[in-house]
Amino acid sequence: MKKNMGSADRIIRFILAAVVAVLYFTNVITGTLGIVLMVIAGIFVVTSFISFCPLYALVGLNTCPSKK
Repeated sequence: MKKNMGSADRIIRFILAAVVAVLYFTNVITGTLGIVLMVIAGIFVVTSFISFCPLYALVGLNTCPSKK
């Protein structure tokens, strides 16, 4: 897997995942919507740590700065 996520993209995903987790555990979002958002937040955290997003690969998007 070649990295295709830049640092800004990784930070934004991690912050969004943290916000969703806080909202879920404080019962602001509940039910099916809460579970779906927590799954998406988990995916965001995993993709942030490995710097690879499969959806970006399918679309051909790359936010990782190129090295010379």
